[in-house]
Amino acid sequence: MPITFGTDGWRGVISDTFTFYNVRLVSQAIADAVAADEWLNGTYHEGEPDARRVVIGFDTRFLSDRFAVEAARVLAGNGIKVYLTSADVPTPCISYAVRHLGAIAGIMITASHNAPRYNGVKLKAAYGGAATREQCRRVEFYFNDNEARGRGPNLMDYGQAKETGLIERFNPTIDYHDHLRTLIDFDAIAENPQHIAVDSMYGSGRGQIKGILQGTGCEVTEVRGEMNPGFGGIHPEPIARYLGALAGSIAAGHGQLGLATDGDADRIGAMDGRGEFVDPHRLMSLALKYLVERRGWSGKIVKTVSTTQMINRLGKKYGLEVIETPVGFDHIADWMLREDVLIGGEESGGISFKGHIPEGDGILISLLVLEMVASTGSTLKDLVDELLKDVGPSHYGRLDLRLSRPVPKEQLSARLVDGAPKAIGELQVERVSNRDGVKFHMDDDSWLLVRPSGTEPLLRVYAEAHKPGALESLLEYGRQVAQAD
Repeated sequence: MPITFGTDGWRGVISDTFTFYNVRLVSQAIADAVAADEWLNGTYHEGEPDARRVVIGFDTRFLSDRFAVEAARVLAGNGIKVYLTSADVPTPCISYAVRHLGAIAGIMITASHNAPRYNGVKLKAAYGGAATREQCRRVEFYFNDNEARGRGPNLMDYGQAKETGLIERFNPTIDYHDHLRTLIDFDAIAENPQHIAVDSMYGSGRGQIKGILQGTGCEVTEVRGEMNPGFGGIHPEPIARYLGALAGSIAAGHGQLGLATDGDADRIGAMDGRGEFVDPHRLMSLALKYLVERRGWSGKIVKTVSTTQMINRLGKKYGLEVIETPVGFDHIADWMLREDVLIGGEESGGISFKGHIPEGDGILISLLVLEMVASTGSTLKDLVDELLKDVGPSHYGRLDLRLSRPVPKEQLSARLVDGAPKAIGELQVERVSNRDGVKFHMDDDSWLLVRPSGTEPLLRVYAEAHKPGALESLLEYGRQVAQAD
């Protein structure tokens, strides 16, 4: 079965396509790709990364540590020095280590927020973010070429690789935490310590927030922080329907603020003191508001096409340019690497800001939320209420709808543009764009985005409106589109 890299790497079902055999083959293709002269072509990087140095990390999923060792053995067999983490760590921690150590690339064994039966390989570039699409295509090329030539992976004994120094176990969290301390005002947190509940969702963010807050006076209760490779049978995704444990912890009096990270801690979710979910749209808007008004920062604002219009309203208020990109943090990273970007983020909870790596980081944004609460002396609920009073109200919804039959993405998108209605419910359609899916912009700043999947008969529908009734009308239009196919 062909192995293809998506936006952030390759994923598969454990013991089906994601096997030790295939991980070794993919690792060999990565070794071949990073050794080629073209690997760094067209990419931004500081200094000259060491072409014989790669960082490897892993999350808490079933056998992730073993898969990471096999990847390390292959790279060592190709003469590449491997820095292999001694324990599970967050993806942004690995990305930072790649840049900090001057490595040519990084490998993270994780399937992020996906169901427990999946695992994957995230490929990182020298700049500390997701590998470019061109770099991923190069890995696919070498994988297919090796297969066609019947060339298997070079493999070195683990013990021998350690003895010769080609595999070095290390703890990247120390440098990562030192870096986070340059971005977060821990003095402000210590001056007004908070009682918080943290839900690591059994992922590799476990212990991170609690550990870095030691000495600040904050009382931290962590739930689902133990090792559980099956994630309790749920998707380790920090959205409302999977955060019952966090809500229960808050209800039991274990925190006035709830923070959650996904399986590899590159996404964030939050809850206020009532156990009400605060989605990434509001968190990113709050972060932007705080960084501008409290820290006096400026720069471009980058968001994906499926992210709240509250960001645009704040940008207009502050006189800052707002750039809208296709879905995927790699598009945001492109801007962060080349321009003065204040903050970048997407609706799924991947958010980063100036001074950090060009990658979503649930640990960083959790700490920023804590700083916001501590320094303002307000609760998260009060901050959200103030935000909505300023640039709201805002109601957001998303649906993932199955189509009755596969329909070419381009064909469905063309039909949606050509057949665009003049109104949806009581809202007038002002214009239609098709940069990534088809987006209907309404006359009151509400919107509906319909994104056909390019790989399966699935329609992703996103919508935002000022009133709940208008939101439902927009989502219903999306349902009708799905039913028509």
